[in-house]
Amino acid sequence: MTTDTHQKVTPQHLRRHAYLYVRQSTLRQVFENTESTARQYALRQRAVALGWSPDQVIVIDRDQGQSGASVAGRDGFQRLVADVGLGRAGLVMGLEVSRLARNSTDWHRLLEICALTDTLILDEDGLYDPAHFNDRLLLGLKGTMSEAELHVLRARLRGGVLNKARRGELESPLPIGFVYGPDGRVHLDSDQQVQGTLRLFFETFRRTGSAIATVKAFRHQHLQVPHRARSGPHRGEVLWDDLAHSRALEILHNPRYGGAFFFGRTRQRRSPAGGCRFQTLPRDEWIALVPGAHDGYITWEAYEENQRRLRENAQAHGAERRMSPPREGPALLQGLVLCGICGERMTVRYRRGHGRLWPEYVCQKNGIRHGEPLCQMLAGAAIDEAVGRLLVEAVSPMALEVALSVQQELQGRWEDTDRLRRQQVERARDDADLARRRFMQVDPDNRLVADELEAEWNRRLRALTEAHDEYERQRHADRAVLDEEPRRRILALATDFPRLWQAPGIPDRERKRMVRLLLEDVTLVKGRPITVHVRFRGGATRTLTLPPPLPAWALRQTSPEVVAEIDRLLDTYTEGQIARILTERGFRSGTGQLVTPMMVSRVRQRYGLRPRYQRLRDRGLLTMAEAAQALGLCSATVKVWRRAGLLRAHPYDDKPQYLFEPPGTDAPRRYKWKGLSAWARRRRSAPQPTKEVQYEA
Repeated sequence: MTTDTHQKVTPQHLRRHAYLYVRQSTLRQVFENTESTARQYALRQRAVALGWSPDQVIVIDRDQGQSGASVAGRDGFQRLVADVGLGRAGLVMGLEVSRLARNSTDWHRLLEICALTDTLILDEDGLYDPAHFNDRLLLGLKGTMSEAELHVLRARLRGGVLNKARRGELESPLPIGFVYGPDGRVHLDSDQQVQGTLRLFFETFRRTGSAIATVKAFRHQHLQVPHRARSGPHRGEVLWDDLAHSRALEILHNPRYGGAFFFGRTRQRRSPAGGCRFQTLPRDEWIALVPGAHDGYITWEAYEENQRRLRENAQAHGAERRMSPPREGPALLQGLVLCGICGERMTVRYRRGHGRLWPEYVCQKNGIRHGEPLCQMLAGAAIDEAVGRLLVEAVSPMALEVALSVQQELQGRWEDTDRLRRQQVERARDDADLARRRFMQVDPDNRLVADELEAEWNRRLRALTEAHDEYERQRHADRAVLDEEPRRRILALATDFPRLWQAPGIPDRERKRMVRLLLEDVTLVKGRPITVHVRFRGGATRTLTLPPPLPAWALRQTSPEVVAEIDRLLDTYTEGQIARILTERGFRSGTGQLVTPMMVSRVRQRYGLRPRYQRLRDRGLLTMAEAAQALGLCSATVKVWRRAGLLRAHPYDDKPQYLFEPPGTDAPRRYKWKGLSAWARRRRSAPQPTKEVQYEA
C-alpha cells in the first residue's frame, strides 16, 4: 500500500501545492468537537511525509460552522475548486469525504476537475487518483454514502420533530402577544398594552374589512404595534413601531392568533444558484393544524372569516380571485356582481362621456382565458340607480337602529383607543422613573456614568412629555367628534336615510361600503328585459326587471315632447320661427344643443311630419299663380297687393314664400291706378270701405 501510494505521487505533483480543507458543520461542533478539528489539521503531516514541504501545504479553514450540503456560503470550498481547476493543486486533503462535500453533485464535480488536472485526493483511509477507474469508483461510493448519511441523520431528527408537531406539542417561535409559561404551554402575554393593541387591531380589521384600511386607521390614531426582536442587541425585547401593511398581513394570516397550533405552512426549496426559497403551501398540505390548542385573541371562526375577507380583497390571485374591496370609482356594485349565465364574478370597466365616468359590468374571465367572446356586458348606470332605490326602500325603517349602533361603536372605539394611548403614557412614565432611579443610585464620583444616566433620564422625560401631549391632543380631538351636537346630527341624519344616501358630498367608496353591509351579491342576466337578482345579507332576495339600455343613437334622439311641439307649431309658424320659440322655452336637442332651423327640418323629415306648405294647401290656400289667375292679375300685381295688405297671405318657409287665402266677393278687380290708391288708403284707415271703389268691367 505504501509503495503504491508513493508511486501515485510524481515530481509533477510535488511541484504544486497541497491543499488541506478543514470544516465543521456547526459552530457548536467547532467549540465542542475539538478532537475532530485536531485530526483534520494533523493531515498536514501526511502531506509532508509524501514529499511536500511544510510551506507548500495550504490550509483552508474559512468554512468553519458551515454545512457541507451545498456550496452556498462556502467560500473556502469555492476557492479550493477554483485553484484545482487552474492547475495549482497537486493534492487535496480532507479527513473524510463528508468534510469536503455531502452533496453528490458538488463531490463528483470536484472529482471531474481533479481528474482533468491530474490532482490527487487524500483522506484518512488512503491516497486516490481520480483519473484511475478503481479509485474514482471508490470515491464515488464514499460520496454517495456521505450524502445518504446526511439524509439519515436529518430523517432521524425530523421524525421526532414531526411527531411532536402532529400532537401540537412542538415548541416553536411564538408571534408577539404569546409567551411560554412555566408549564410549557402557550399563554397570552401579561403585558396589557400588548394585549390591548392586538385586540384593537383585530377589531379595526373587523370593522374596516381591509388590511390597508387598518393600517390607515392606526396611522390616523398615531398608534404603534409591538414586535419582538429576534436578533441584535435588543434580542427578546418588545419593541414598538408604526404598523406596516406587510406586518398587518403577517398578523392576520397567523393561525396562532386564532388559538391554533400549526406546522409545515411553508416548504423550503433550493434554487439552482445554491440559495433557498420558501413556498407557501395550501392548508390541506400543512403537516399539522390543531385548532383550540391554546387561548387566542380571536376565535377560530373569526380567523376563518378574516381569511375569507382577505381572499376577497385580493387584487389578483388567478383562479382564486374573489370580491375586491371598495374602490374610488362610481360603480356602486363593484366587486358584488355575478354573471347569471356562467356564474363567474364580473369586472368593471369605465368609459368617459359628458365629463363623467360611466360604469359597465363585464363578464370577461372565460373570454380572456380561452380567447372566446365576452359572456355579457351591461351598462351599469341604470342598474346602480335601481339597486340604490331598492336599498332606500328597504333600509329606511331600520335607519334609526343602525345610527344608534354606529354611535355605540364610535363610543367603544374611542374608549379602546384612549386606553391604549393612556398605556403608552404610563409606559413612558415607567421608563422615566426607571431612568431616575438608576441616576439616583449611581456613585456621584463616577462622573462618566452619572452623566450618561442623567442624559438618559432627560431623554425619557422628553419622551414622557411628548407622549402626554399627544395623548391630550388626541383626547380633545376625539371628544370633539363625540360631543352631544355630533350625536344629535347622527340621529337626525338617520331619520332621513334617502337624503343621506343621495347627498352629493358622500364619497363613492363610502356609499359602496354601505351597500356591502346590506347586500351579499347581485346577479345580472342580460336580455329583454334585464333581470337583476339582489341577495341581501341574511338570505332575503329581490328580483328587479329593467328595460334594456338604449343604444347610443337612441340616446341622441330628440325627445318625443320636442317632436310633438314641432308638429303643433308647424300649423302656425315656419321652421325658423319654431326654432326661436323652442329655444326661448328651454327645449334642447338630443345632444343638449340649442334648437336650430336645420334641426327642425331634420326632425320633420325623420318623423314624417307634414310640411307647413302641405298643411296650408290642405286648408285651401292658393299659390301666387293661382291667386293671380283668380283675380285676373299678373303675379307682380299680386305681390304688390300682398305688401299693401289687400290680400291675406301666410309664409310657408323662411325665404319667405307665401300661400294666399282665396279672394272673397269684395276683392277688387282691374283697379284704375288712381282709384286704387284712394281705395288702398281707405282700406288701411278703416276696417270696412265707406265708398265703393270704381273699377272697369
